[in-house]
Amino acid sequence: MATVASGRSDASVVKDEGDNAVALWLAIIAAMVALTAVVGAATRLTGSGLSITEWQPIMGIVPPLSDADWQTAFAKYKAIPQYTEINRGMSLAAFKTIFWWEWGHRLIARSIGVAFLVPFLIFLAAGRIPRRLTPRLVVLFLLGGLQGAIGWIMVQSGLVDRVSVHPVKLLLHLGCAVLIFALLVWTAFEVAGRRERSVHLPTVTRGQAIGALAVVALVYLQVLSGALVAGHKAGLTYNTWPLMDGRLIPNGLTTLSPWWLNIIDNITAVQFNHRMLAYLVVALGLWQAAVVWRTADDERVRTSGLWLAIALVAQMALGIWTLLAWVPVSLGVAHQAGALAVLAIAIWHLFAVQRARAV
Repeated sequence: MATVASGRSDASVVKDEGDNAVALWLAIIAAMVALTAVVGAATRLTGSGLSITEWQPIMGIVPPLSDADWQTAFAKYKAIPQYTEINRGMSLAAFKTIFWWEWGHRLIARSIGVAFLVPFLIFLAAGRIPRRLTPRLVVLFLLGGLQGAIGWIMVQSGLVDRVSVHPVKLLLHLGCAVLIFALLVWTAFEVAGRRERSVHLPTVTRGQAIGALAVVALVYLQVLSGALVAGHKAGLTYNTWPLMDGRLIPNGLTTLSPWWLNIIDNITAVQFNHRMLAYLVVALGLWQAAVVWRTADDERVRTSGLWLAIALVAQMALGIWTLLAWVPVSLGVAHQAGALAVLAIAIWHLFAVQRARAV
C-alpha cells in the first residue's frame, strides 16, 4: 500500500506500509538467534561445549532429573579427552555448571524452530506472508535445521582426539548462525516497509551503495575471523596493542606449509588477520559514514551511517579491551554480542541506502 505525502520541501515522498506483526515476529526470531550465539560464546569461554556428549534433538530437551541421571551424564563426559587431559578430578557440582551452559544453549536453539515454524504457518494461512518471501523463509527454516547438524558435527570433533572443538568447524557453526541472523534482520526490514522514498533521483550514489554492501560483507568476514580466534584461543596470546610481540607485523606469519594453512591454523596469523581486518572494516565504515553524511539527502541513510560509525569504533575499542584483559568471560561475551549489533546496524544502513536508490 502506497501513499504520497509531503515530508520534505525539496521532494515528494512515497510511504509504503508494511506488515508490522510479521516484521516483529522476524525480529524476535533474529533476537533469539543472537541470544543463542551469545550464550554459545559463554559456553565456549567457560569450556562447557563438550559437556553433553550426545545429540538427541527431541529427548535432549529433558535434562538429568535424578542423581543416577547426573552420574550417567558425568560418566560419559569422563570418557572424553577434555576430562582426562584438562578436567580430571572435576566434581559433580562443577560438571553440572558446565552442563547447564551447554543445555541452555541447545534449548534456546531448539526453541527457535518452534518459534519460527508455528507463526510462519499461521501467517502463511492468513495470507500475511508476501509470496516472493515464502521461499526465502522456507530456506531460513531449513538453514536452522542444518545449523543444528553443523553444531553436532562441531561437538563431535572434540570428543575423540581433541580437548576442544575444531576451529574450522566452530567457524562453520558460527558462520551459519550469523548468516541466518543477517537474513532475518534484512527480511524483517523488508517486511516492515514503512520506508520513505523520494520520487526524485536521490543523491545516494551507486558507489555509496557498493560501500554499504562492502561493509556488511567485511563485518561478516570479520565474524568468521573471530571464530578462528576463539577456536584457537588466540586471544590469550599477544595481549598487547597496537604491537604484537613488540612489532607491528610479527614474526611467524608464514611458518606453515602450504601457505593457506596459516590462515586457519597459525595462531599468530589468525590474530594478526583479525586485527588487520578490524582496521579495514572500521576505516571503510568511517569513510562510508562520512560520505553519506555529507552528500545523502535521505535522513535514514545519514542516521544509519552515523550509527554504523559509532558501533564500529565502539566494537573495536571493546575488542582491544578484551584482548588486553586476557579475554574474561564477560568481555568475550560482550564482544560477540557487539559483533552481531554491528552487523545488524550495517544491514540497516545497507537497507536504507538501497531503498533511497529505489526510485
